[in-house]
Amino acid sequence: MVTAGILGLGWWGRMLLEAAKGSDAIRFVHGAARRAEAGAPVCADYGIRFSTSLEALLADPAVQAVVLATPHSTHLLQIRAVAAVGKPVFCEKPLTLTRAEAVAAVEACRAAGVPLAIGHNRRFLPTIEAMRRIVAEGRLGRLMHIEGHSSNLNSSQNFAPWRHDPAESPAGGLTGTGVHVLDAFTNLVGPARRVSTQLLRHKPPPGALDSLSVMLEFASGLSGTLSAVRATPRYWRIHVFGDRASLETTSDTEVVLREDGREPERMVFAPVDTLRAELEAFAAAASGGAPYPLPPEQAVATVACFEAIVRSVAAGGAPIDVEG
Repeated sequence: MVTAGILGLGWWGRMLLEAAKGSDAIRFVHGAARRAEAGAPVCADYGIRFSTSLEALLADPAVQAVVLATPHSTHLLQIRAVAAVGKPVFCEKPLTLTRAEAVAAVEACRAAGVPLAIGHNRRFLPTIEAMRRIVAEGRLGRLMHIEGHSSNLNSSQNFAPWRHDPAESPAGGLTGTGVHVLDAFTNLVGPARRVSTQLLRHKPPPGALDSLSVMLEFASGLSGTLSAVRATPRYWRIHVFGDRASLETTSDTEVVLREDGREPERMVFAPVDTLRAELEAFAAAASGGAPYPLPPEQAVATVACFEAIVRSVAAGGAPIDVEG
């Protein structure tokens, strides 16, 4: 059992606290947030200690590992602080907003000899795990194209000012949900090398109305498209196309394999609590067990693509090379 502290007690911090309830692998014992009037009641609800600073949380000998559920621009400094005292760190996605900062975060943890986990919880969906296995087996033939979409009404629910600050959450729905698609792309077909974009804004936040479209070229030669519409009901889709078959998921529990001359093969999986799964995978890595199943180089590649998309949007959609 790993006893952990959590920095950030807003909407998502509470989601992580709830996910860990009853776990045999990880237990939160200390929470921290800048505003006592907001954070202290949350900690009281979960029966854990409360502090108003990361420093106080790190000084608690009961805290063996730290989870960060904080604004994106703060991640690097916080990761460095946690790594400096030798504690494993779990950081919510996106890891950072730039590739340079992602590299620095990875290096800080590597130098300290502590695991770094990133909260791309959709990696733990059985559908994504099955897709990765089938792609690796070569059943699709030569890979040609990948498509992805993620929308979930993120602009009108769980509003917090920092989540709608362009400096913290750039490029429409990219930061809130689209980054999950980027991680799936990296996981399934490798890093991207060039992007171009279109962001159409119909209403500013709060309650933003916008749509993001991205065209990608991958280092392996595939093409790809990503889209995100913030103000529409939840929808998730990943579709990989090869010259022999295609593979698609549009839910958390089903994958469809389409091969020429055969009826579509539907694979159905039991639902998984991906938040608990990622926290327990972090606990395993923090305890010296299996490495966290998101290699640092993939995390950096996803942030590099994220940064290129943001730069393309700022440049009116112009093609941007992904730094690598």
